[in-house]
Amino acid sequence: MRFGYVGTFGSAELLVQQAVAVEQHGWDGFFTWDALSIGADVTWDPWSLLAAVAVRTTRVRLGAMVFAPARHQPWTLARQVQTVDHLSGGRLVLPVGLGVDDDAAYSRVGPGAAGAAGSTTGAAGATDPDRRPVATRERAERLDDALEVLAAAAGGGPVTVHGRHSELRDVVLEPGTVQRPHVPVWVVGAWPSRRSIARAARWDGVVLQRLRSADPVDAAMVRDVLAEIRALRSADGRSGPYEVVLGQALPQDSAAAAEAARELEAAGVTWWVHADWSPSTSVEAHLDRIAQRPPIV
Repeated sequence: MRFGYVGTFGSAELLVQQAVAVEQHGWDGFFTWDALSIGADVTWDPWSLLAAVAVRTTRVRLGAMVFAPARHQPWTLARQVQTVDHLSGGRLVLPVGLGVDDDAAYSRVGPGAAGAAGSTTGAAGATDPDRRPVATRERAERLDDALEVLAAAAGGGPVTVHGRHSELRDVVLEPGTVQRPHVPVWVVGAWPSRRSIARAARWDGVVLQRLRSADPVDAAMVRDVLAEIRALRSADGRSGPYEVVLGQALPQDSAAAAEAARELEAAGVTWWVHADWSPSTSVEAHLDRIAQRPPIV
């Protein structure tokens, strides 16, 4: 099992410092998060932050928990992916999902606002109090479009994609990504949604979550999800490595963390990304937790 750490809150400079500490203390990955605006939370552009981290580290995997491609233009996203993958020497991973409902990108910006949500659900602008959030189905369609564009752009040559919401015709996106055939894509699988799990089964890994619940993932759920994914991948003739990713807080006690990790690893989890989303956790507390190092399994 590999272990990652999410830089949840802090200044941009402090988050880069956290990433450097993550590498120094033996963790396997550093992750940020992707949103336009959630309440009063301080929010940074994930791609700028990861670019800074890429040139300050040499070993750890880099990503976000999770990227929300539905709020980005796919061709711009392809360029961002290529840039960070090159800056990091091929260490980028792409955990992706639909984005959170309370992100202003899906409810408080209009389609003319630099395409932040890219919605086609209406012409209401950012000041319209009756603007409806972008529907989950549309976000899912936009996610699928973005993943198709990213896969096609990984080779760098002329890209043509005819998606539900995106259109590219012979767009050259050189130089492509360092990693081939593409940067690994880990898709949120919200159990027990079969549609969500089926999307995750088509790519390189699954980020495990419960549907409409913040309850932690346990070993029984991992086994149920993996049984479904293995059946789907076998039916589609898919093979090769597949990552099973958990994004939740590790127990504070080292022995308890190791025991929990062993149980989940036995069930099939390959990555545990520690995520402490409490805004009351101080910068010093984050650095102390990083310095404790990941569990020994």
